[in-house]
Amino acid sequence: MIKRILRRLNRKSPAAQARENGATIGTNFNMLSGAIIDPDHAWHITIGNYVTLAPRVHILAHDASTKHALGYTRLAKVAIGDRVFLGAGTIVLPGVTIGDKVIVGAGSVVTSDIPSGSVYGGIPARFICSYDEYIDKRREEMENSPVFDESYSVDHGISEEMKVEMNAKMDKGVGYVV
Repeated sequence: MIKRILRRLNRKSPAAQARENGATIGTNFNMLSGAIIDPDHAWHITIGNYVTLAPRVHILAHDASTKHALGYTRLAKVAIGDRVFLGAGTIVLPGVTIGDKVIVGAGSVVTSDIPSGSVYGGIPARFICSYDEYIDKRREEMENSPVFDESYSVDHGISEEMKVEMNAKMDKGVGYVV
């Protein structure tokens, strides 16, 4: 019991644990709650710079479906480039390479390589549009939507009044916050 309590007190961040387990992770990496970098085979995983893993993303370098039938678990490297965003609940399967400047939509299952400069989504993840097309569309949307500064975020102590104001200003259902 005491060992369990000490382990909880000495817990490392999930990113630090992944690095300790052998994952190669670049700078400006953001791993949100519940995201998992295969703890048993992290050394097969490389992640670039400016990468965000939204909540509950799973990156797997092993596939144990062969364990009972063959007596072995299948392994494959995973490589994720620079400036990649993996949406909430995305699963990246073993053997996948994701290029630079890629967005993967929430809930996607990435079963094959994704080229640089693209947006993918779905099960299995499929091409939606180019990265630049997506950003241009969102930039245009932002010009016609309310934009809020960092004081409108939980991290900066947004008030109840500001929450009501945000919802009132988002008459089209969309807004942007720093």
